[in-house]
Amino acid sequence: MKRPSLLLSIVPVLFLITLIAVSVPIFGDDITAGPAQIALLSATSLAALISIIFLKVPWKQIETFMLEHLSKTGSAIFILLMIGALTGSWMMSGIVPTMIYYGLKLISPSIFLFTIFVLASIASLVTGSSWTTVGTLGVAMFVAGKILGIPAPWLAGAIISGAYFGDKMSPLSDTTNLAATVAGTDLYTHIKYMTITVTPSYILAGIIYIVAGFFFTKGGSIDIGQQCIDLKGAFNITPFLLIVPCITGYMIYKKVSPFLSLFLSAIMGIVVACIFQPHIIFQISPHNISKTASYIFSSLKILSTECQIVTGNEMLDTLCKTKGMGGMLNTVWLILCVTTFGGAMEASGMITRITEAMLKRIQSTFSLVGSTIASCIFCNIALSDQYMSILLPGKMFVKAYKDKGYAPELLSRTLEDSGTVTSVLVPWNTCAVVQSGVLGISTLAYLPYCFFNLLSPIVSLIIAAIGYKIRKIK
Repeated sequence: MKRPSLLLSIVPVLFLITLIAVSVPIFGDDITAGPAQIALLSATSLAALISIIFLKVPWKQIETFMLEHLSKTGSAIFILLMIGALTGSWMMSGIVPTMIYYGLKLISPSIFLFTIFVLASIASLVTGSSWTTVGTLGVAMFVAGKILGIPAPWLAGAIISGAYFGDKMSPLSDTTNLAATVAGTDLYTHIKYMTITVTPSYILAGIIYIVAGFFFTKGGSIDIGQQCIDLKGAFNITPFLLIVPCITGYMIYKKVSPFLSLFLSAIMGIVVACIFQPHIIFQISPHNISKTASYIFSSLKILSTECQIVTGNEMLDTLCKTKGMGGMLNTVWLILCVTTFGGAMEASGMITRITEAMLKRIQSTFSLVGSTIASCIFCNIALSDQYMSILLPGKMFVKAYKDKGYAPELLSRTLEDSGTVTSVLVPWNTCAVVQSGVLGISTLAYLPYCFFNLLSPIVSLIIAAIGYKIRKIK
């Protein structure tokens, strides 16, 4: 096996970016329904051919790395399918409509964006999961915001910003623990040190959402009162339905397996639908079967595939359309292609070669932090995986930070300021694929409005440049 050159290493990445850039104007939001997958498989093939022809890497080694990467996606895929099932059951059971109803009643439209940003932050901080936050609370608030007439990209941006605040700061988050472990610092020192960069990023993002909210609610033409009346007409709205989300939050807080928590929550949604929304059960099922068969048919259909109910309100009819687990299959397909590409790039040593090139340009704190951030963002683009964007740069830079006398929490903080929060901004990254699939909006549409995610690496660079509270090893 030969050592790849820098130029050769970036060829597959540039090829992938070119294919995606060409496809986006043509296919728009439909890019993840096939074109992105073909682009990833094409880039994977190119990386494999370069490895075999120029680097003398045996195909068996490339295949082994691909299979290793694919083996790590099993839990993510099952969680994703459970989110699809949960979204369907919570919508048809009236849980999400109840959350929407009280959200419209209690939250002032002018501060709705800011409120969902804060609520998503709290939920993700408690659960430690951005995926669960977006798939539960996020879906409900996204629909409520659309009823208020707030543009979908802004809503998605506020929800994702809040969700990734908790993904970055929660002691229950896997990325928070991973960054601290890789850098060699303890968890709570890592979290405390992150507040230096997180606080200004969070405050700035919050101010933007507050200001934007006032503009979107001026002169709105949507009758919120009528929407609430139509919601109550279509669903049996009751506070008792909110018990299910509370149980879900408690299970996640107690560190019950995410898959099991989501599965049980989806089943609870079905039970609630049978008890509180029997009229919807019978509307979904065929009319020529027995009552018992209708409950079984509708329950399985809600969990697994597309469901549509008629409320008499055109907007609600659109928003209350669910896809179940079947709606996540494009996302699963994309994740499989993403991990295959990451495996081919890692097997050839191309990713390592690109990261090493960045290390050579380190002269100061700013350049060290900047190189780490660039490396994490690059890994999110090239390997399409949030964990790899923390793990690989962390391993590459840990010695450099130590040799230059920096405390390990500077490295762990920088990994989170870039690797964790930018993963959801890369259209073919697994995090972006999941969030765009759950909310039904393309990554490129919500990207400009994820202000917390966009500001985090910038603030990290600014603080490194001025040398504010940069810790040294005694």
